[in-house]
Amino acid sequence: MHRVLISLSSYGAAEVRRHGQLWFARLAQAAGADGVEVRGELLTEPAAELPALGAALREGSLQAVYSSPEGLWRDDGTLDDGALERGLAAAAALGAPRLKMAIGGFDGTALASLRQLHDRLESGDVELLIENDQTTSAGTLDALRRFLARAADAGPPPGVTFDMGNWHWTGECPLQAAAALAPHVRYVHCKGVQRQPRRWIAVPLADSAAPWRAVLRALPADVPWAIEYPLAGDDLLATTRNEISLLRSVAAAQAQAAA
Repeated sequence: MHRVLISLSSYGAAEVRRHGQLWFARLAQAAGADGVEVRGELLTEPAAELPALGAALREGSLQAVYSSPEGLWRDDGTLDDGALERGLAAAAALGAPRLKMAIGGFDGTALASLRQLHDRLESGDVELLIENDQTTSAGTLDALRRFLARAADAGPPPGVTFDMGNWHWTGECPLQAAAALAPHVRYVHCKGVQRQPRRWIAVPLADSAAPWRAVLRALPADVPWAIEYPLAGDDLLATTRNEISLLRSVAAAQAQAAA
């Protein structure tokens, strides 16, 4: 059965801050999720929330990913080692084996900082995954390929969190990105999109204007998928359960077609 996680931001920032991520993590577990992605930007009291979340996730045998809202490089192209350490410390407090960050202002020239990053990650137990965000500096295919190529000069590069929706914010084709980045992808953010007059918005996959099934087929079959689109309605448990079932049915169909 394919591993499906819930990014807790899917329940809406206001609701998550009101109820707390622990409440929604328990809802995700009850709905049958394999794990959750805890969002740093939605923590109100990290020192108390992260250990409590970690204990609940371990008790429920749920996988954990910690998502940091900070970029790895500052706008001036220097490594933000403070942001890295804060992300690693939060992942450790949560007991999460994976930390998700964007590259921020990486400019492709700082080999010394890439070696520093590589050495720091080698000395710990947390795997760093780089996500394509919605910015031109850290969310375009050129930016990610440039980073991965330069990172390989310092050692094995970090894996990639592939957000299938974010490519639309940067004006790029998710299928082309999937073909280029598939060997590096370790985790997928599933996100439907629709175009409004002045902006893109995230929507459930069934409502998406993008070829999300084809994108999933182009990516590795054995990496976890996380729901990162709005989960709303009068019965959040049923909504979450239905969306998890949708993704698992898609994964099963892809596995059958590949057999």
